[in-house]
Amino acid sequence: MSTRVEIPADTSAATKGTAPLIAVSGHGKGGYKRGLAIFDVVLRLGAVAATLAAAAIMGTSDQTLPFFTQFFQFQASYDDLPTFQFFVIAMAIVSGYLVLSLPFSIVAIIRPRATAPRLLLIILDTVALTLKHGCRRGCYRHSLLSSQWQLRCKLACYLQPIW
Repeated sequence: MSTRVEIPADTSAATKGTAPLIAVSGHGKGGYKRGLAIFDVVLRLGAVAATLAAAAIMGTSDQTLPFFTQFFQFQASYDDLPTFQFFVIAMAIVSGYLVLSLPFSIVAIIRPRATAPRLLLIILDTVALTLKHGCRRGCYRHSLLSSQWQLRCKLACYLQPIW
């Protein structure tokens, strides 16, 4: 059983020189790539806020601890241990990188098919993520001084999103 479709030779679309309306796929404008690029910019803005907050929390924290008795006191700040200094400096570097990478993310929104900015961002994000996790791990290991430093380190370390 065969089905035969007859198309008249003289239709209104043929006389005007236009084709009939067919659904066009969204591959021409970027589609989901543009949406992912917008999501990337939003994540970068959140990461900038989180890394700046983590550096500010660790940079401004001071603590006075009793040493043997209450008459002998020990004052501790972030610059007493090199690990905490590394944490503050590394978080400042990562937040600076995130601010400087925002224009590349915006280029990815404007030109969703461009691969060079995305590849550059992936490579540099990997380096920044490695730096962030290194300082996070070092800070967490040295936060065993007291419960207040543990709270500050945990707050500063877990405040950062994993982007």
